[in-house]
Amino acid sequence: MNTKTPECYTTDTQARCLRVQMTTTRWLVLPLDQFVFAELDSEGKEQKLRLVFATHEILITGHVLQRVETSIHRLELSGLMKLPEKYHALIAENQPRIREIVVTETKPGDSQAQAALN
Repeated sequence: MNTKTPECYTTDTQARCLRVQMTTTRWLVLPLDQFVFAELDSEGKEQKLRLVFATHEILITGHVLQRVETSIHRLELSGLMKLPEKYHALIAENQPRIREIVVTETKPGDSQAQAALN
């Protein structure tokens, strides 16, 4: 029997890429050397973490996302995934819980991406 607590993110000190699982059948791998910045909004109970890469923007909604932000800050974040609702009760209160992941591709000259950087 597996007694390991499910986690919605993984870290690796040797990570070169971030693997994002949007659904059970859709994955995206982004090189960490294209990471531009992160923004954490902690207003209210739910948090939003925005990760901006050269070609994509990832918006994560959930709880206790400071640990995820710290991992990307150290360039150790290697994986992100939304855990099914049935596993949320198994996660300790002080552990990150990702409720939603939205990935947007940014294109050169995209006015929305440019506005976000200004």
